[in-house]
Amino acid sequence: MTGRPYAVPVPKGYRVGPWEVGEPVASGAFATVYEATLRTFDGEELPRRAALKFLPTGTRTPRQLHHLRDLAEREVQLLRRLRAPRLIRMYDTLTVDDPGHPELDGATVLVLERAEGSLDAVLARTPTPESGPTLLTQICEGLHQLHHAGWVHGDLKPANVLLMADGSARLADFNMAAELEGTHAYTPAFATPDYTPPELLWPEVDERGTRIRPSADVWAFGVLAHVVLTGAFPLPGGSSEARSDAAMRYARGRDELRLSPGLPDAWRDILRDCLAPTHAVRATDTAALLRRVEEAAGASPSSRLPRLRPRRWRRPTLAAALAAGILGAASLVYTAPWESAPAAAAPPTCEKPVVYENTDGRGYMAGHSGTWDFTIKRGDGGSQVRELQCLLRHLHGITGVGEVDGDFGPKTRSAVLIFQERAGLDADGIVGPATWRALRTQRL
Repeated sequence: MTGRPYAVPVPKGYRVGPWEVGEPVASGAFATVYEATLRTFDGEELPRRAALKFLPTGTRTPRQLHHLRDLAEREVQLLRRLRAPRLIRMYDTLTVDDPGHPELDGATVLVLERAEGSLDAVLARTPTPESGPTLLTQICEGLHQLHHAGWVHGDLKPANVLLMADGSARLADFNMAAELEGTHAYTPAFATPDYTPPELLWPEVDERGTRIRPSADVWAFGVLAHVVLTGAFPLPGGSSEARSDAAMRYARGRDELRLSPGLPDAWRDILRDCLAPTHAVRATDTAALLRRVEEAAGASPSSRLPRLRPRRWRRPTLAAALAAGILGAASLVYTAPWESAPAAAAPPTCEKPVVYENTDGRGYMAGHSGTWDFTIKRGDGGSQVRELQCLLRHLHGITGVGEVDGDFGPKTRSAVLIFQERAGLDADGIVGPATWRALRTQRL
């Protein structure tokens, strides 16, 4: 986040809970971040230094408040439910209760891991930093962690990549993030044009927001990587508007993509795949993308990609401004290499589904979605479809599902019809909550 005036001006020395506000770190349209020092010790394991992100959720017009609370809820949901090595960590959420400062009263405060700076600031000093390839591998790893857990970032750009004291990168600013519902998610009608794929520059918006796919994050990563490696955007133009026009011409086949001559050869095919003109042909398998990025950067492959383990989770009580909008749900938590393994069995694979438990009950999983309440049908694609195919084949012995590739084609639909008839369900070929429940629980 950059720019002034501050979205939420907070005086130095102001106290919020156990924290004392210090100097401002960054500010954007929706929030301001301040450094903070812990002044009250109450036995909780909190760091001495943190970053406080203030969102003005109590001092705007009703329409603005609805929008700001939605942004706050999105970020809190993700950070409460997902902990991963390449995502910034959240320690707590607070609400300012201070009628004497009406400009602050009701503000939501996120207590975050303290970073030393942002990639945006690094690029302002050094357009093509020597550490760029290494940082790109870490950014791609963070993106893979998000997508693997079923989330889309929605606003990946250098300002939302934070750098820690050891120089490593963390993804941050998740107020545009959204959880996938099948192949799509819904985000607010807001974007950073230079990092927005052509199909979302003028999107259709309904009451739920803009429909977005994981491929939007992959496009943003392609733009970001080109900027880091060459110091320039991949599309021509002296302004965001001109580059957006160039993106639309490219998507419509009127212009070709002309990557910078300064782009290292090892990255050309990667960026062409990330910047494919339509989402349908864009590289969306972030696990495979990560391996390609590591190879191009000369980085050693990740010894073990973080894996998800489902568990029962009770959401802590949030601030009153957020409590009405956030519902309890199953949490997906990354087990990092240095953490002890969960008590459950080995992680699920396609060939070996395992039993897990969440708020919907006990069931089998053959991937990492663990979902029960969404609907997929012929023509859909993604990790949920792939898990469906794995459950049909390896849990229920229905082998004629086609390739286990995440594409819901006619063979997969035929396999679903067979299963639904066996399970005594309405045989419509659509996998909704009842079919998911039968798929996941039949052998228990």
